[in-house]
Amino acid sequence: MFKWEVVDPAPGEPVAPHQRLPWGRTVGLGAQHVVAMFGATFVFPIVMGLDPNLAIMFSGLCTIGFLLICSNKVPSYLGTSASFVAGVAAIRAQGGDSADVTGAILIAGVVLAAVGVAVHFAGSGLIHKILPPAVTGAVVMLIGFNLAPVVAGIYWPQDQWIALATAAFMVCAAVLLPGFWSRIAVFLALIFGYVLSFVADKTFGAITSVTPVSGGEAVEHDRVSWAGVKAADWIGFPSGDLADGVSVVHGPSFSMTFILLVLPGVIALIAENTGHVKAVAEMTGENLDPYMGRAIAADGGATALASLFGGSPTTTYAENIGVMGATKVYSTAAYYVAGLVAILLGLCPKFGAIVNATPGGVLGGITVVLYGMIGLVGAKIWVENRVDFGNPINMVGLAGGLIAGIGGVTLKVTDDFELGGIALGTIMVIVFFHLVKGRSVDATSGEVTKLL
Repeated sequence: MFKWEVVDPAPGEPVAPHQRLPWGRTVGLGAQHVVAMFGATFVFPIVMGLDPNLAIMFSGLCTIGFLLICSNKVPSYLGTSASFVAGVAAIRAQGGDSADVTGAILIAGVVLAAVGVAVHFAGSGLIHKILPPAVTGAVVMLIGFNLAPVVAGIYWPQDQWIALATAAFMVCAAVLLPGFWSRIAVFLALIFGYVLSFVADKTFGAITSVTPVSGGEAVEHDRVSWAGVKAADWIGFPSGDLADGVSVVHGPSFSMTFILLVLPGVIALIAENTGHVKAVAEMTGENLDPYMGRAIAADGGATALASLFGGSPTTTYAENIGVMGATKVYSTAAYYVAGLVAILLGLCPKFGAIVNATPGGVLGGITVVLYGMIGLVGAKIWVENRVDFGNPINMVGLAGGLIAGIGGVTLKVTDDFELGGIALGTIMVIVFFHLVKGRSVDATSGEVTKLL
């Protein structure tokens, strides 16, 4: 597995997964993959209240594990997943801490791994039967749009003008910048907002606003504070405590209520992994269907492994697939380099402290765009699969679950247990859709007929 054919291709000629460029150029490409995944891999742990240093270290470890499980046939990078952000926000809103978060995500990872094993033996058709595009699109949409109150209530109010400027920059960077630069728009927006906040501190002084640690009261504070950066070591394992007092490296705790809040993220990850494997197969010209189950299982196992130690959930990254599309270099050797670089970055606490010091207004600007994009990915799934909303099965079958999930509707089952938000919305989407799938009522006769 670790023998790559060394090639020196002509401009525009692809490099296959089993091939590699000379090591000097391969290292450069590996570093480019790190930059591509960097922004989202660091931002999502911060908004979930987890440690970004630990997240990037496990992203490197999990990427290498993913490549091994897939026998170096599926070149992909595993960065921090956004699919669980809404569920994590719900857990924290109900009083859960970081151990509750990682415990719930660990179970979701195990479930995803089990799905991958089932797909490996039963074939990818199993996914499409249970989770057709109409359903997966609806679930992804309600996950993204359910996050709107998090932006409005936590990040945006900390510094609305910095948030607005950062959001505007990110939109322009993602659309107007050429090639590779547009693919790292999150990273560029992070830098832009950081610098802008620093300039605002020097120009206008401290700002008075509510922060996550101010107990709901508006306090005067600098937008950028590097007190934690100065105290951090240059080299060492991730350590210390998170904002809620839980240790950065910690064991998970388990609650069925919290587990149900994050399980819908599994559906999003199945759709994401399936789409990414198909995209890589199309670019490389290889049949990767036999590795579909392996890829899903590897992602689930990686998520469970990272969560076991307090890390963030993982997923294959479209940003890195975009880099491959731009460079036409599909060599898995570059991803091993990227994984090793990420591990080294994770072992630099000072680097993580710099990211942890990201101003709330900057996160507000980035997340207002990112969360909306997550929701619109659901619409993208519908469009790409030509879901017909003239068909009442799709229109009515999905409608109730979407509103329940996005609006935070709750269903009290017992005195100690209730379903709500994303969990209830996902259940309603799946059950209602399959309840009427394949059946239709004739408008004139009222006769129920079976649709093929």
